[in-house]
Amino acid sequence: MMNPKHNLLNDDEPFKNLKIDDWAILNDIDQRSLCPVCKKSRKYFCYTCYVPVNELRGRIPNVKVLPIKIDIIKHCREIDGKSTAAHVALLAPDDVNVYIYPCIPDYDQSERELPISRAVFIDSTWNQSRGIYKDQRLRALPCVVLESRVSQFWRHQKNSPRWYLATVEAVHQLLVELHAATTKDEKYQGQYDNLLFLFHFMYSKIHDLYEHEDLQAYKRPLK
Repeated sequence: MMNPKHNLLNDDEPFKNLKIDDWAILNDIDQRSLCPVCKKSRKYFCYTCYVPVNELRGRIPNVKVLPIKIDIIKHCREIDGKSTAAHVALLAPDDVNVYIYPCIPDYDQSERELPISRAVFIDSTWNQSRGIYKDQRLRALPCVVLESRVSQFWRHQKNSPRWYLATVEAVHQLLVELHAATTKDEKYQGQYDNLLFLFHFMYSKIHDLYEHEDLQAYKRPLK
């Protein structure tokens, strides 16, 4: 299977070689319904409770047994409906937790050692992320640098190159790289690609409405 990093450099068919389930079922949802938890009106899923609407319960992917736990620290001003952190929490509920800043867990010192057991992501605009990262509770954690990967996120942010990833893209990229680093004899078989299930669907919906080259997000520089 092609490395997703290289596959997503292709703007023509960026998801072509990824193992993402067919999301045609989502096209059958033509009206909003109540979240089974908070009872607020939602379409497809609740982006605050991280559960699907009743009509989709048991019919969307559940990405089980991630190799590490994922914590997402979400900026309090990040718009829930525009954040892709909800995608990760919804599709891998057993291994993902979302916290609203300034709520940050107390991380065990042993979790910083190799092999890592947990990764922490900041979910915000790039300008907002700097403020969260200055928090000493996070600055004390070691950082990793992901390989460059061109983002397919349709949400435009000024002064950011296209390799600034959406949260769900960054989580997916880390898991793919972690697999390559820790299981050198086992080729990646797309087991984490369904984390992009909702991302792929929404990308397609956006591109049904707009031409790719007309969207500002895809005019960002590649450097």
